[in-house]
Amino acid sequence: MSSAVFSEFSRCWLPHATQSGVQRILHLLEQGSPMLIHGTFAKSCALGCLATHMAWHHPETSHLQEEAGIRWLTRVAKLNPATSSVILAWDRGGMADWELRTQLIRACREELEARENDCRDQIDEEEEASAELCWS
Repeated sequence: MSSAVFSEFSRCWLPHATQSGVQRILHLLEQGSPMLIHGTFAKSCALGCLATHMAWHHPETSHLQEEAGIRWLTRVAKLNPATSSVILAWDRGGMADWELRTQLIRACREELEARENDCRDQIDEEEEASAELCWS
């Protein structure tokens, strides 16, 4: 995966994705699922591209169907679907591009791990603050 694709996915896609959206993409990529398509945003109610599956798991776009991926990219991630390096790379190879697929899986795993660590840090801070209140 080129550095532009990885950078866009990490900086523009993942921060705007919900936990369930990242988990869904990770699951579909790991399974090599035929429900994750390329070359179009959506074919039917269960078949969608990376952006569409992210959108179906986001509160601002979960109610949409075929237009969900485009709407999520433009309104949530603030990207142009026609020039998104992630969309262009995915449309070229999809699941058959093992390097791209592996890098996307790695990025999703790292994002989920970072979120888990952030959550743990927040819980630790809250517990420390609570303990200080109890002892004062």
